[in-house]
Amino acid sequence: MYHNSFRAGLRDGLPIALGYFPVSFTFGMLAISQGLPAFQAVLISATNLTSAGQFAGLTVIAAGASLLEMALTQLVINLRYALMSLSLSQKLDSRVTLLQRCIVAFGNTDEIFAVASSKPGTIGARYLYGLILGPMLGWTGGTLAGAVASGLLPAMVQSALGVAIYGMFIAIVVPPARQFRPVLAVVLIALALSCGFAWLPVLRQVSAGFAIIFCTVLAAGAGALLFPLEEKEEEAAV
Repeated sequence: MYHNSFRAGLRDGLPIALGYFPVSFTFGMLAISQGLPAFQAVLISATNLTSAGQFAGLTVIAAGASLLEMALTQLVINLRYALMSLSLSQKLDSRVTLLQRCIVAFGNTDEIFAVASSKPGTIGARYLYGLILGPMLGWTGGTLAGAVASGLLPAMVQSALGVAIYGMFIAIVVPPARQFRPVLAVVLIALALSCGFAWLPVLRQVSAGFAIIFCTVLAAGAGALLFPLEEKEEEAAV
């Protein structure tokens, strides 16, 4: 089966676009609160399309960290996209050119990867363009709306909406953490490391960018060491 309808891609991407809008709205508000002008916030969303990387990037920018820290932070947080793009490339039709594959890789996110990978058979560039366009517009449009709203809404409402990002992360993390012990363990390890970098005298000297990098790598490494996949589970996953 071959999927290459731009309209079908738009239809499948609409729920993703609607889900991206409120998250990017919060990003736009936070970016303005950190002193970025609206056009820079929108430019970040238009050229990155990565929620975790962008929110972490705001932390690095606010801390005045170096470009090296920013680059390493984005590399660690967004490394999964390289793996997902490699996996998705196995489903692409042979007629998809190298340039088209690069465009698809740019727009590849967790949700887009999940939808595209679930399609039976092979997929073409036009379907993926449609699938990517909606979420990209939703993400960028939400950022613009949040940036504009930050200058119009009362301070009390802005403060309340600023908490939304924490609620979003809790909503993402808590359900799998309750169902799977390895996820819970990794979350607790990351939480302990983050508290250590925030409160311990020696670790407090580490900059925000490198603190994010250390927390991510150490928590993920601990999870891989403590909860390795069994060989049968790996075969089933393939």
